[in-house]
Amino acid sequence: MTSIDTTAITVELPDAFDPRWNRLPGIQVDGRRITIDPSEYFFRFESSTWLVADWKLVKAQLLDVDETTESAVEQLALDFIKNHGDSTSDAARVLATAYGVYTYLFREEHLAGLGLPQITADHLRMLREAATLMALNKVELDGRISNVGPCWFFPAATSVVFDLDDATGGMLDEVYHGGWFNEHRRIESIKAHAALGSRLVHGCQSVPDQSGGVVAPYGASMANFRDDLAEFKAGWIEQVYAHRVTAAE
Repeated sequence: MTSIDTTAITVELPDAFDPRWNRLPGIQVDGRRITIDPSEYFFRFESSTWLVADWKLVKAQLLDVDETTESAVEQLALDFIKNHGDSTSDAARVLATAYGVYTYLFREEHLAGLGLPQITADHLRMLREAATLMALNKVELDGRISNVGPCWFFPAATSVVFDLDDATGGMLDEVYHGGWFNEHRRIESIKAHAALGSRLVHGCQSVPDQSGGVVAPYGASMANFRDDLAEFKAGWIEQVYAHRVTAAE
């Protein structure tokens, strides 16, 4: 068997993360510096390689390209990944790339046109942080989910870290996986996610299902993905909620 590198992952990002991430096992946040112990943080960690593309290159060569009747936005992203994708075992690079992607996707200029007045700039910060950590999750081409961390279960993780009630956590989950309910932003999301080598897919169809999502490669078996997720999610969601801080604490 191939051994998986479980060396601690350390990255320094442009902005400080909420220190309450320290409530989850295996992650330590100290301002802009994040350290993750894969053996403690992940429920399943079978792959220490990820596909990424340079975020600066995505911004320069893909974000402003329009789809045509001959080339849909998904094809544009797929071609870009084929030409510029790079397999890396540097998890810090993955996190840094993801933070660039989600800083762009969840930027405050969208708030005015979102049509959800209850979503604030602080909520966008939560989305940026959680989505960045979710980039370490991974699905293989055969549909097996090889890496699963607590942020897979978005409402559960955000309730623990940000003290959100279930309704608010669910609302943020909808904003995250719904592409902000807007075709323009969906297209924007597909192109931006090329930097993470894939596209965003979800196992759920509604908030209560809490089946989470992942940046999955084009061509991955969604049937196997669904079946694998169904087998493990309930127990792991319960483990995430176990770290919730109660009022008495």
